[in-house]
Amino acid sequence: MTEQIIAERPRTAPAATTGQPLLDVRDLKISFRQDGKTFQAVKGVSFTIGKGETVALVGESGSGKSVTALSTVRLLGDAAELDGSIRYDGQELIGASETVLRDIRGNDISFIFQEPMTSLNPLHTLERQLSESLALHQGLKGAAARQRIIDLLTRVGIRDPESRLKDYPHQLSGGQRQRVMIAMALANGPELLIADEPTTALDVTIQAQIMDLLAELKRDEHLSMLFISHDLGLVRRIADRVCVMKDGEIVEQGPAAEIFANPQHPYTRKLLGAEPAGRARPVPEGAATIVETIDLKVWFPIKRGFLRHVVGHVKAVNGASLAVREGETLGIVGESGSGKTTLALAIMRLIESDGPILYLGQDISGWNGRQLRRLRRDMQIVFQDPFGSLSPRMTIEQIISEGLGVHGIEPGANRREMVAEIMAEVGLDPATMHRYPHEFSGGQRQRIAIARAMILRPKVVVLDEPTSALDMTVQVQIVDLLRGLQEKYGLAFLFISHDLRVVRAMAHKIMVMRAGEVVEQGTTDQVFDAPQTDYTRALMNAAFRDREVSA
Repeated sequence: MTEQIIAERPRTAPAATTGQPLLDVRDLKISFRQDGKTFQAVKGVSFTIGKGETVALVGESGSGKSVTALSTVRLLGDAAELDGSIRYDGQELIGASETVLRDIRGNDISFIFQEPMTSLNPLHTLERQLSESLALHQGLKGAAARQRIIDLLTRVGIRDPESRLKDYPHQLSGGQRQRVMIAMALANGPELLIADEPTTALDVTIQAQIMDLLAELKRDEHLSMLFISHDLGLVRRIADRVCVMKDGEIVEQGPAAEIFANPQHPYTRKLLGAEPAGRARPVPEGAATIVETIDLKVWFPIKRGFLRHVVGHVKAVNGASLAVREGETLGIVGESGSGKTTLALAIMRLIESDGPILYLGQDISGWNGRQLRRLRRDMQIVFQDPFGSLSPRMTIEQIISEGLGVHGIEPGANRREMVAEIMAEVGLDPATMHRYPHEFSGGQRQRIAIARAMILRPKVVVLDEPTSALDMTVQVQIVDLLRGLQEKYGLAFLFISHDLRVVRAMAHKIMVMRAGEVVEQGTTDQVFDAPQTDYTRALMNAAFRDREVSA
């Protein structure tokens, strides 16, 4: 690594050797007022973070983790009412002036958020975004600011950083964007770093790299860190102490080693046990092949010049052959940009491709729009982010039944009965069909998306990262739901995911992709227990390393 460039102020020793904590939260209560009603999101939370210490807040969505973190520097907006005490380095922040808070934000306390693409300005280059903070807090401009930015990007592992200064966020991979976010957070030499689900949207290998980087920064710079996550495997890897939150309260806290070895609260034990168990049920003998591809290619032309001549191709998928039978799941794994989703979209004939695509033995690769319209009912897709794929203006009844109208199925009163039936089948209360998506939790919204696909009784379902945005306990529920639906209806699943533990529980066969190429295929046991390529072994090591590493 390069020279340490964060230490703008002298670092103090870790908390074990100092008396006063860096952050001291006492009896914190947070309420929100809306439409004349008050909702209490945090109910008397107390914890401390020592200098050089990492404390993790863990719990499911809605437990109050992020709200607690945002309250430290009053980033909750005017609707929030805070009571209690938040002291940073001995200074009370509740009731502090905006001038005091502005000086602490980004200077002493910095944030890293879950989705860097929404935190980075898509209209500004990396250099401009990083230089704004340096100019505001340190008065650095021109050549001095530019050199500091290069040093920061080098520190967080951006290769050839000088050549990336004029890049925009969309020109970076997910892992690179998160590294830039970390560089921005470190720009002014903070003492406390608050990382809110910083790796949730990343591939397993990139996730491991980011965790290694955070651990290195903690060690080398004596940074204090508040690490927020629902993934206890990641928490085990980095935290000194753990606070478990449920319904706005801390139900258990203590040293990480003790929490993981001997959890006392039933909720903590529930979280630690939340991992998809078992394996996919055997495929019935003689099951028909539903979908098959032979040497499938998806090449996107690269065009340059005034006349837009084709000068080459991006080989997004370069010769993929697969077969999925009735009642069988093919897990497709690999890093972002490997071609996983592109392959699935080609199979569904949503993008152009070359090579046979067989559906129930018929080659559909040359079918026209009218022919494909008949096929759409049989091929459905469930996306990663259910909130983004559900219209906020439609009721749940309208969302689930929309496909019925498109395909002319069961007009009239029977539709409501069909919606009620499929809602009950996926574990939703039919009485809630008149509500809107924002009134449901993340897991419930994913059940709605599954119901929307299943009401058409498809034969093939593409599941594109269907559990990665969900809490661990909810992941288990969705995996069990999908297994049950597959067994009942003989569904063929194409299951795309970077979470290899979920893939192992769901899939009968595995296809490993890298840069458009299929690097390995086999049964789930073959690929997981005896991977044949270095790339597959690297994926496995990154996915399961946290079982061995303890803070």
